[in-house]
Amino acid sequence: MIEEYFETRFSTPEQYLVWPTQFVIITAYATTGEVWSDERNRKADDELRSCLSGLASEIRRITGYSPKTGHMEPGWAVELELEKAKEIGRLFMQDAIYIVESGSLWVIGCEKSASPIFVDEFLGRLD
Repeated sequence: MIEEYFETRFSTPEQYLVWPTQFVIITAYATTGEVWSDERNRKADDELRSCLSGLASEIRRITGYSPKTGHMEPGWAVELELEKAKEIGRLFMQDAIYIVESGSLWVIGCEKSASPIFVDEFLGRLD
């Protein structure tokens, strides 16, 4: 698991007072180590939004960013079963996704055998 996953902070365009007890955070932007055009990133993000909208009643825009490098990836917070979320992550060529469970933030690789690794308390990473 790359170090940057443990440094990520999050921001939202809207301030949410209540978060679900359990949800995942998934992006569709360029896979770690790759560089995609803005157009390709936007297209992948639109496809992910459509995919998630068909699976969940509510999705929330959330952007993960690195305070060190300034790199940002818009993504989506959504209530999904973990295995389904990892499957979607693989479909959108992601190395890992985040899980929030009872306020704790975890990162997990998208491969089938991956186990979650604790990162921090979610609200402590939300700006």
